[in-house]
Amino acid sequence: MSGFKEIADMPPPASTTGVVGWVRQNLVSTPMNTFFTFIGLYLIYLLLPPVLDWAIFSATFSGEDGAACTGTGACWAFVRARITLFIYGFYPSEEYWRMNLVFALLAITFVPQFFDAFPYKKWFGIFSLTGFPFISFYLISGDILGLAHVETESWGGLSLTLILSFVGIIAALPFGVLLALGRRSNMPIIRTMCIIFIELWRGVPLISVLFMASVMLPLFLPEGVTFNKLLRAMIGIVMFQSAYMAEVIRGGLQAIPKGQYEAASALGLSYWKSMTFIIMPQALKLVIPGIVNTFIALFKDTTLVLIIGLFDVLGSVQSAIVDPAWRGVSTEGYVFAAFCFWVFCFGMSRYSMALERKLHTGHKR
Repeated sequence: MSGFKEIADMPPPASTTGVVGWVRQNLVSTPMNTFFTFIGLYLIYLLLPPVLDWAIFSATFSGEDGAACTGTGACWAFVRARITLFIYGFYPSEEYWRMNLVFALLAITFVPQFFDAFPYKKWFGIFSLTGFPFISFYLISGDILGLAHVETESWGGLSLTLILSFVGIIAALPFGVLLALGRRSNMPIIRTMCIIFIELWRGVPLISVLFMASVMLPLFLPEGVTFNKLLRAMIGIVMFQSAYMAEVIRGGLQAIPKGQYEAASALGLSYWKSMTFIIMPQALKLVIPGIVNTFIALFKDTTLVLIIGLFDVLGSVQSAIVDPAWRGVSTEGYVFAAFCFWVFCFGMSRYSMALERKLHTGHKR
């Protein structure tokens, strides 16, 4: 045996690794894939040059009004001139620092969640769900610690879109969990009430919910109690989204094997302890794609608040394009709004994929 020498493993062929290997595996692995790859390259050849010419090479990047945009390309001067309206709405310019501070806190609390090695990321996440909403509200609204009060009618733009989405996401998830548990409850009254709530709100479009929240909700309040339009919209969005979230979570609960429930009972755990420590963590992990998909739909649906007089980022764009100084310029504003939505929706989808990979423990087939 002493005459034998251990030989190291040979490296894989160069054609199966790196860029070449990726191309062979994903683009030209079969005749059909090769055919569609060439079709895609041909479409890129046809579409990419004119798009780049319009967006960059022939575009106008500076100017005071629409008269500066005399070329055939995009008029990015419009976005540049109205960028504060698109981001802050009608928020007072001298108070922009408060909104910027909220944006900075949002980045500080959420960006660490994308990096596994970031220290204290757990505490950043807890702060994002507990302290951050209250600090942000008082910073934006003011009327405390010497900060000037800013009415909600002045809130708008991308900041309003983020506020509505954040509140809707944070509030809809716990309400959805309770509704899902209630729908699976053994108590007939609780189960019936949850079913009625879920099916009622899932059976009407969000635009109707916003109209009802804006017009009808004040009629059900005690005399002397009133809510502003923003709070009414938030209540409508949360109730509407909670119903959809409940069905997503119910799907996760039904996917848990019966043996998990029996094991929790065998350990002597109460209903709430078994749900908190055994069932719900597994169910939420299974339905991460559905939860994030619901969040993305909510983020995009916030544009409907325009119909009740709230100007989110899309509403701010529409209010800017009617300015006579920029007559005929509109496409660039809509492209900016679409880019904002894409950035946040793509970020949420990528984070959900990373979270799935991190929490994967063998359920995937």
